[in-house]
Amino acid sequence: MEIRKTKMEDLNEVMEIYSRARQYMKDNGNPNQWVNGYPPEEVVREDILSGASYLCIEEDKTAAVFYFDPQAEDPDYKEIFDGKWLNDEPYGVIHRIAVALHKKGVASYCLDWSLNQCGNLKIDTHRDNLPMQAMLEKKGFVQCGIIYTRDGSERLAYQKIK
Repeated sequence: MEIRKTKMEDLNEVMEIYSRARQYMKDNGNPNQWVNGYPPEEVVREDILSGASYLCIEEDKTAAVFYFDPQAEDPDYKEIFDGKWLNDEPYGVIHRIAVALHKKGVASYCLDWSLNQCGNLKIDTHRDNLPMQAMLEKKGFVQCGIIYTRDGSERLAYQKIK
């Protein structure tokens, strides 16, 4: 597998991957995350233009898409409740990870690659996203507490330091 930046010509494929991910979550006990067409095309376009959207490629096929900022200052992460971050050092952040090929190890590879880029990685997920929570814990991420997104939604906050 390899990771590359998403290009604007990948937009339609990326939007289709997100659409399938929304349906997969809905069908598998997580109907409240990524509702109302999230992430919308304008957010994905902004991710691509900012250079923070990445594709995981395996055998010339897109295996996953995700947002990664190796030097994040995520405003949603400034305040954490019912816990604390592992450190206050600069960190990278992953958002909007969606697997296109439901093959074991794809999301894990994206997390490993991202952690290797920055050494200190934060991620959050919905309380109902049990598969993501299990994978994060298996990968050694520590659940640090709860954050609230700009729209007021609660998320479980995780961090891993290399």
